[in-house]
Amino acid sequence: MSEQSPPDDARPEYTDALPEYAERVLDVAELIPPGRVMTYGDVAEWLQEGGPRQVGRVMALYGGAVPWWRVVRADGALLPGHELRALDHYRAEGTPLRTASAASQGHLPRLDMKRARWDGGDAAGPA
Repeated sequence: MSEQSPPDDARPEYTDALPEYAERVLDVAELIPPGRVMTYGDVAEWLQEGGPRQVGRVMALYGGAVPWWRVVRADGALLPGHELRALDHYRAEGTPLRTASAASQGHLPRLDMKRARWDGGDAAGPA
């Protein structure tokens, strides 16, 4: 996830419009209810296009404008480099977490994927 601005030498059309696939990924991220998450692969499956890496790339380039912390790794690990910011969001939203063991690196919790994962139910479905 990155909140970078487009490069100063970017073409005007780059700054005005996102690639169509990126818009679709970001739309799905905005549908995820507070306190719930989808994996990168879940988003790709929802869209019936691309895969986890493509979704991850979109989130890295453009995800800063949407609730990026709701699109996660399948293992429930917090996004490297953004763990504390994500954790603040998860706690504020009541997202289910698993307590970190004393042996875990940094003693950070993980998402409780069984309880936090959202299947897209009660949403409008792909466009």
